[in-house]
Amino acid sequence: MSATGTPPHTPPRTPPRGVSRTRPGPQVLRRGGRRSPLRQLGKGVLVALLLVFTLFPVYWMLNSSLDAQAGHTSSFWPAEPTLEHYVFVLTEGGFGTFLRNSLLVALGTVVISSALALLASVAVARFRFRMRTQILMLVLIVQMVPLEALVIPLFVQVRDLQLLETLTGLIVVYVALALPFGIWMLRGFVAAVPVELEEAAYLDGASWGRMFWSVLLPLVAPGLVATSIFGFITAWNEFIFAMTMLGGSTENYTVAIGLRSFFGVHSNDWGAIMAASTIITVPVMIFFILVQRRLASGLTAGAVKE
Repeated sequence: MSATGTPPHTPPRTPPRGVSRTRPGPQVLRRGGRRSPLRQLGKGVLVALLLVFTLFPVYWMLNSSLDAQAGHTSSFWPAEPTLEHYVFVLTEGGFGTFLRNSLLVALGTVVISSALALLASVAVARFRFRMRTQILMLVLIVQMVPLEALVIPLFVQVRDLQLLETLTGLIVVYVALALPFGIWMLRGFVAAVPVELEEAAYLDGASWGRMFWSVLLPLVAPGLVATSIFGFITAWNEFIFAMTMLGGSTENYTVAIGLRSFFGVHSNDWGAIMAASTIITVPVMIFFILVQRRLASGLTAGAVKE
């Protein structure tokens, strides 16, 4: 400042070469234009067509299972509504035994495969050991092998274990099929849990077992649920391995094999076939609808980088 109190003259700053002197104008926000009714109508029609295409086979199955003239007439509503097909399937058809066997096999597969997959995923995600990467790649490669190529090797192994024509042998096979997927999925969940949480629990005096049950297990529970659902559906619907391992043991048949008993040499009992198919399908669909949110969140939460 000069002696007279007048501030010294400051020359205007010149912008660097290549930079415009003009200030950018205010940005104009784009207004979200309203979607045209025609576009909305087109989307609605497309969704309706997809729903019809997806749900029509299920509706036709239910319709045929409730129609006394199933296989002889075709209509979009039961000509003679009846429950005789369901009564025949569950009593004379022996489908109640098949349902019990499938439930035992599916639950056994889910419990054993989930427990083994969780322990294996903790090992590959938390510990560093030799050939760790190779083991992970081997697990991924096993998932790429067609199931048909594994029928004979698994049959030989089950035969050597003397578990042919038993539900235990079938559970062993399904556990072997479900493990690669379970390990690969749960590994992402375990890797997403910060190691600092486990270290803090350990410093507070928690044992390794307590740390596993109280810290790690609740955080990987969504992935465990998603893995269990896939294992259950696989064990419930599988046919080739069940037919190969159980052979002629009719009392141990699962629902997938039991459904075949309603197909005859010269004719098929379509009412019984549709009733049995409904009994197989509807419970799984209801269960899947109830847990679809947890399944979707589990799949999304597991998609992390290590």
